[in-house]
Formats: sequence, C-alpha cells, structure tokens
Amino acid sequence: MLQVYLFIFLSIVAISSAMMVLITKNPVHSVLYLTLTFFALAGHYILLNAQFLAVVHVIVYAGAIMVLFLFTVMLLNLNKEGQFPKTNLIKIMAVIAGGLLFVVLIGSIKSSELTTLTNPTTSQIGLVKNLGKTLFTEYLLPFELSSVLFLSAMVGAVMLGNKHKK
Repeated sequence: MLQVYLFIFLSIVAISSAMMVLITKNPVHSVLYLTLTFFALAGHYILLNAQFLAVVHVIVYAGAIMVLFLFTVMLLNLNKEGQFPKTNLIKIMAVIAGGLLFVVLIGSIKSSELTTLTNPTTSQIGLVKNLGKTLFTEYLLPFELSSVLFLSAMVGAVMLGNKHKK
C-alpha cells in the first residue's frame, strides 16, 4: 500500500514539475524543474526494483546533462533584442508540427499492446546483470545506433561551436 502512495506522490511531482518546465518564463527555473522531474522519474525506477537505472538516471540526466543545460542557458544571450522574430507563419507551422506529433503519439499508443507484469516489484530486469545481458543480446542494434547518434550529435555540436570563430 505504501508503494501505491509513493507512486501517486512521485507521479504528481513528475507531472506538475514537467508542467512547470513549460509554464515558467525564466529558463533557469525551467531547467531546475526539469531536474526535479528527473528525480521523480528516478523514484519510479526504484519502485520498479531497477536501482541501477535509477542511479544512472540521476548521474547522467540530473547530474551531467542538467549542469550542461544550466551552463548553456546562462551563457546564452537571452535578451529581447537577440530573440528570433516569431511571425504568424512560424507560429502556424509550430502548431501544425505539434499537431502532427500529437497524432503520431496517439497512433503509436493505440497500436501498441500493453503487457502487465504480475508483480513488477519482484522483476529483476532492472538489475545490472540482467540489464547488461538484455542490452547486449536483444537490444544490441538499437544500442549501437544510439551510440552513433550521440557521436554524430557531439561532432555536430563541436562544428556549430567552431562556426563563429572564423
């Protein structure tokens, strides 16, 4: 029964902090709310007996990536003069793109089948040994593709960063 209350509490924290990420005008506050969302999601991993995923989630997302976001937000010039002009055409295109993304999400959710574990707290999939075995046997191709994607993103970020020095 305690796990149900913890799940509800963590879900409320995650959803409300995710909404605050979108609502807040100050980008630094938005990043801090995103960090709170990541901690709430790590709590969900612990409830699912995936302690390794929770620790990695906190170290990677709440630690490294959020520090990177904070430095990026603080180093950017966020004054009004430097902002990209938002014309009505851009706003309409953004609404259309968001609507298409929403339709794709609804379609993918409808086509997926949900499998429920009888008792998710006794599942051992989140432990290091089982996670490594599953990752390097069943999901080897997506794992390697994501590593190539991350490498290309890093190269792209370095290229964009060096563009202004010429």
